[in-house]
Amino acid sequence: MLTYDVAHEWITRWDRQQEGYLPDREERFIALVDAVEAAGRPDPLVLDLGCGPGSLAARILERLPEARVVAVDADPLLLGLGRAAYPDPRLRFVSLDLRVPGWSDLLGLDGPADAVVSTTALHWISPQDIAKVYAEVATVLRPGGLLLNGDHLETDDTTPVLARLERVVHDREAERRFAGNRPEDWRQWWDAVAADPDFAELNTERATAGADHHGSESPLLSTHVDALLDAGFVEVGCLWQRGHNRLLCAVRA
Repeated sequence: MLTYDVAHEWITRWDRQQEGYLPDREERFIALVDAVEAAGRPDPLVLDLGCGPGSLAARILERLPEARVVAVDADPLLLGLGRAAYPDPRLRFVSLDLRVPGWSDLLGLDGPADAVVSTTALHWISPQDIAKVYAEVATVLRPGGLLLNGDHLETDDTTPVLARLERVVHDREAERRFAGNRPEDWRQWWDAVAADPDFAELNTERATAGADHHGSESPLLSTHVDALLDAGFVEVGCLWQRGHNRLLCAVRA
């Protein structure tokens, strides 16, 4: 069983490897939590979709101590890390696959959410399924509530020259930030987890669940914008951006 200290060590290492792909990851977190805070409630109910080990949820609760977060993921190992690292009554981890319709009915919410957030997660979902996810998100958000999705979102289908320049801006920032000394990558982190006996039980659960990811299925910004508009969101746009790293925001009608 994972201890609190071991879980925190591995989440710190997780955050570091994520920064290798997102040198301005913390800036995007700050912008996202700013938006949740500015939405007007000191005690918002927030859904965190594809929460991983809870990095975003922890930052929301640190800034907004009266908030409640329901964090959703399908990966049993990442959920196990989050539960061990954040034993907080304000934070509840739920194991659900967003690609299975009806997931919102299993959340046990006591009212509509004020914000639904996600970072570096929803691009794993196909365009067909992401449309269904956003439609279901609209049913659990209060009127005027926010959907905030931080991710690499591309514009090759609409502005290919700008899309290339956005990737250049992102890559050069990474080069400046790490100066040739990048942290371990995604695969190295997971290989290290697989070799650690503390994760034996969770690794078995993960293998059984088939939770590994394979490639980006919905990388285009237009896919997400169109799906949100079809789901009934009335305003959709980028609230923050550096290169192709964006914070997409949508307002529930």
